Amino acid sequence: MFTQFRNIDTAFKHIKTFSILLIVANLLTVCFCIYKSYHFVDLAQNRIYILYNGKVMEAMASERKSNLSIELKDHIKTFHQYFFNLSPDDKAIQASITKALYLADQSAKKQFDNLKEAGYYSNLISANISQEIEVDSTVLDINQYPYAFVCYATQKLVRSTSTATRRLVTKGNVRDLKMQTDDNAHGFLIQAWEILENSN
Repeated sequence: MFTQFRNIDTAFKHIKTFSILLIVANLLTVCFCIYKSYHFVDLAQNRIYILYNGKVMEAMASERKSNLSIELKDHIKTFHQYFFNLSPDDKAIQASITKALYLADQSAKKQFDNLKEAGYYSNLISANISQEIEVDSTVLDINQYPYAFVCYATQKLVRSTSTATRRLVTKGNVRDLKMQTDDNAHGFLIQAWEILENSN
């Protein structure tokens, strides 16, 4: 009779050990599955699918910091193109300058007002001059906020009889607005902007 109790006790210990091992194995499996599911969700969130001409293309998302200098340079280039690419038409000039002023603070408005007061835009219209700009390079300091820049560009004044080329150098700072709009796609604002050189 005692041997029967010993057998039952041994069997109970075996069942208890087996149950504990099974529970630990299940917990490890559940933890592994949860970890893997979060990993796959994270990978899926970094994938972006774009529909282009009826074809689905995959793009990878990345943090903004990895593209910061590219975005800043494009913002600066876009501002300068809006501000300096002008045709001899008052409405076209006003529309282009308005787009530029969405990308900069009152320092750009001040430069515009000074040029307007000096008769610069009136001279473009009366002499039928088109103005084009090509941004050659932009030097950025992204280690200090707000981000300082110096922009080097070539400005062309196209007349019906000739084309004059001028060297243009501007500087300023760029502040992150932390939000993007239709009029300011990058969400940056140029401030303390000034023209350092505009000469032949």
